[in-house]
Amino acid sequence: MASYSIWVLEYSAVENYHKSGIVYGAHNQGFKKLPYCYVVIKGGGHVAMVDVGYNHKDYGKHLGDKFGVTNWHPPRDVLAEVGLKPEDVDTVFVTHAHFDHFGNVEDFPNAHFYIQEREIAKWIWAMSLPERMRWLMTAMDPSDILRGVDLAKEGRLTCVDGAMEEVLPGIDLHPAYDTHTFGCMWVEVRNDGTAQSADRWILAGDLIYDFANLEGDGDAVDVETIYTPVGLAVGSQTNLLLATEEMMKHVDYESRRIIPIHEERLKDTFPSRISDKSLRITEICLADGETTKVGSSTHSSFR
Repeated sequence: MASYSIWVLEYSAVENYHKSGIVYGAHNQGFKKLPYCYVVIKGGGHVAMVDVGYNHKDYGKHLGDKFGVTNWHPPRDVLAEVGLKPEDVDTVFVTHAHFDHFGNVEDFPNAHFYIQEREIAKWIWAMSLPERMRWLMTAMDPSDILRGVDLAKEGRLTCVDGAMEEVLPGIDLHPAYDTHTFGCMWVEVRNDGTAQSADRWILAGDLIYDFANLEGDGDAVDVETIYTPVGLAVGSQTNLLLATEEMMKHVDYESRRIIPIHEERLKDTFPSRISDKSLRITEICLADGETTKVGSSTHSSFR
């Protein structure tokens, strides 16, 4: 019995992103597509999202252009592919505050947002540092933090201090401090609603960019699996590895249940389709009674 449907929705992409930014140490190994996506979780009378993307204007546009983002579309266009509108979203879990995850809060007027307190506080600290330390602000739009403060003023922001269980029924939040950013978190969906769920999905944010972060380079060492962290860490690669191990433990080391939203190869594991705007919709699982949004497919093997 599945309580929630989960879709990964592409809203833009970087067609040629340097592989060393995706997999630590992959220097001079070329480029690959990096989809920019967010996640919709629908069920039990709720529409939740994991991250909200960014708005392609002002400094967000500057950053998008800087990173080579193409084919950007607003949430209204993207959510329509699964029969929803931005106004339908009641809950947003922000994995971290980089511009492509936290830069579009204004498009979701009815949503309550959850973010780690440490994430907000440490970005304010980073903004206070001398200009010579501005590397820390890579992929950051300071205005996004101010918009987060506005959400707090409106009573629409919860700053989470560590783990938080049952934020919605069967949905838990887990911190991963000093990893990709200061206060990253990952979202666990226990899709049968039980404490010892056999149907868990983990939405990893940018703790995992690519399947290669979970599998590593099989030719590099004589083991079947070796974790290789993402290339960008405000914290440390050690902490990223520890977070990866924690996520894997929660799904009994069934790596397909950890969803990296920047991974183009999700289409090789889960049903998907390309919209008329050339954006991919990937269907991770369906709640009981929900109809597929990617055409004829069966999900019996994905539960």
